[in-house]
Amino acid sequence: MKQFKDPEFRGQFIDKYRDMRNLWEVKNPLCHNKPARKASLEKILEFVKMQVPNADINFVEKKIGSLRSTYKKELNKVQASMRSGAAAKDVYVPSLWYYNRMRFLEDQIEGRESLSTLQSTLPSTPAEASEDQPGPSILEEVEEPSWSQEDLSHNEALECGRQEEAE
Repeated sequence: MKQFKDPEFRGQFIDKYRDMRNLWEVKNPLCHNKPARKASLEKILEFVKMQVPNADINFVEKKIGSLRSTYKKELNKVQASMRSGAAAKDVYVPSLWYYNRMRFLEDQIEGRESLSTLQSTLPSTPAEASEDQPGPSILEEVEEPSWSQEDLSHNEALECGRQEEAE
């Protein structure tokens, strides 16, 4: 789809997408309304068909997803460079030519919090450890096993015997 790669056309496509707020604005009342979303996608499709005659709604959705994904990668790089404590001159400058044109998505694209499917078995505080789990608390001292000289001599004798057998 070489026609879609034309910067002027792609810029116009982004502008059309920005105008269809129900496709990208999460708090828009029509965002989750399938018929309204489909109508907006069809309007964009009419525009796209001027350049790409055999395009369909699936093609438009893939192009929107691709633009959003690429923009998100650049946005992550910018945000990571700001978090790292870098000086203003060291903040990442996006190389994506349409980055500024897609800035309307900045507050709409957020990573979802991951949910663990594993239950935590570790206590979060030392108090919980002593209440919930039997055994010594984290704060209590645990007795170390003591070895007598006789035990040590017996173990040393076994080691010597093994070394002699190996030789």
